[in-house]
Amino acid sequence: MTRTDLAQKRADLKAQIREAAILEFAEHGLAGTSTQGIADRAGITKNKLHYHIESKEELYQQALHHIIRIWEELFDSVDLDSSPEAFLSDYIRRKIRFSLDHPAEVKMFTGEVMRGAPLLRESWAGSREASRAAAERIRQWAEAGLIRPVNPMLLQFNIWAMTEAYAILGPELRFMLDMEDGEALDQEAICAEMTALVLQGLRPANA
Repeated sequence: MTRTDLAQKRADLKAQIREAAILEFAEHGLAGTSTQGIADRAGITKNKLHYHIESKEELYQQALHHIIRIWEELFDSVDLDSSPEAFLSDYIRRKIRFSLDHPAEVKMFTGEVMRGAPLLRESWAGSREASRAAAERIRQWAEAGLIRPVNPMLLQFNIWAMTEAYAILGPELRFMLDMEDGEALDQEAICAEMTALVLQGLRPANA
């Protein structure tokens, strides 16, 4: 086996451990998760797990950073120079898809926020700058009369709350819709409904 093969094997195992950890942290939180549970979910021995990590807490922090990087990349690829309709439609679609495809990541992140976010504050700096850039663009749309006057940061929070709810409240929605547990939700219908709700709510008074 070449060095490249070994490096890829280590990278694959690291991703496997991180994925297992996110699932465990999402389900049990930091305090309720054990390294034995992570090892079992990853399909490796506890000794092998501890060979690759220093502690449960370090792995938790790494998983949080991984989730934040995904969201930052998700936001960075949205065109701030596009129209309000194009920007918001694209952003809502990306957020909905992430919530439906990666509910454990959203649940873990939300769980950390709910406990006061002691391990998130340093990592939030980049996200705050991105949110401020979006807020400035939203403010410019309002000044140009393209949307009604709105608090641009609260608008972003409202979108986050709505999109992330599909990861947190997915089981409840499936129950209300008489769906089976784990049955795939209609992403297109959800995106269309939420996008229409946001865009109609932002229409200028004279539109």
